[in-house]
Amino acid sequence: MFQDVLTYLESIDPILAAFYATMFTWFVTALGASFVFFFKGMNRTFFDGMLGFTGGVMVAASFWSLLAPSIEMSEGEGFIKVIPAALGFALGALFIFMLDKTLPHLHINFKETEGIKSPWQRTTLLTLAITLHNIPEGLAVGVLFGGVAAGIPEASIAGAVTLAIGIGIQNFPEGIAVSMPLRRMGMSRRKSFMYGQASAIVEPIAGVLGAVAVTFFTPVLPYALAFAAGAMIYVVVEEVIPETQLEKNTDIATLGFIGGFIVMMTLDVALG
Repeated sequence: MFQDVLTYLESIDPILAAFYATMFTWFVTALGASFVFFFKGMNRTFFDGMLGFTGGVMVAASFWSLLAPSIEMSEGEGFIKVIPAALGFALGALFIFMLDKTLPHLHINFKETEGIKSPWQRTTLLTLAITLHNIPEGLAVGVLFGGVAAGIPEASIAGAVTLAIGIGIQNFPEGIAVSMPLRRMGMSRRKSFMYGQASAIVEPIAGVLGAVAVTFFTPVLPYALAFAAGAMIYVVVEEVIPETQLEKNTDIATLGFIGGFIVMMTLDVALG
C-alpha cells in the first residue's frame, strides 16, 4: 500500500502532492478531535504520555527528516557546510518566538495567556496555541515536496511521505488535546470538535506555501528544511515539554517522548 501511495504521488505535481499529504495530517487531527463525541473526559496520565509522544516525534523528525538532509545537500566543507542548517535553524526558532510574543494564545494547562492582550475567549486562545505549532509541521512537509519538484537528489517523495505519516501520528493526540479541554470548558461537543480540527487547517496552507517557495527558489531548500526544524524544536521545548511537567506524570511523559522518537526514527530510516 505504501508503494502504491508513492507511485501515485510521484505521478502528480509535487505541490499538489504536498497539499494531499498535509490534508492527511489535518484529517488525523480531526480524527483525534472526534473523540470528544465518544468520551466525556481524558485521563491526565494518558494525556501527558501522548504529549510526550508528540514531542518525541517532532524532535526525531527535526533531525532525521530535516536537519540531516539540510546538512547533506549543503555545499562546502567543515564550518561552511553547516552554515545553511545553523542559520535556518536559528531563523525558524526566532520565527516561532516572534509569533509566540505577538499572537494571543493560551497553552492547554496554563492559566495565563501569552502574546499581546486580547479580548478573545479562552477557547479561541487555546485553539491558536495549537495552531502555532502546526505551522512548522505543515511547512516541513511542504518544503520536502518542494525539493522533489526542484529536482534536488536528496529530497524524495518517500522521505516527504514518511514525514507526513509521522506528523499525522502525533497530530492524533493533538486533536484530542484541543477538543477535550474545550468540552470541559462547557463548549458543546460539536463546537469542541470544530475548534479541534480547525487548529490543523493551517498545515495544508503552510505545506503548499513551503512547496511553492522551494520550487521557485531552489537554493533556499537547505535553509528551509532547517527553518522548519528550528521552529519545531522551539515548540517542543517552549510548549510541549513544559505542559507534561505540571502534574506527577513526568516519567510517563518521558517514556512517551522516547517512544515517539523511536517511532519517527524507525519510519524515517525504514521508509524514507
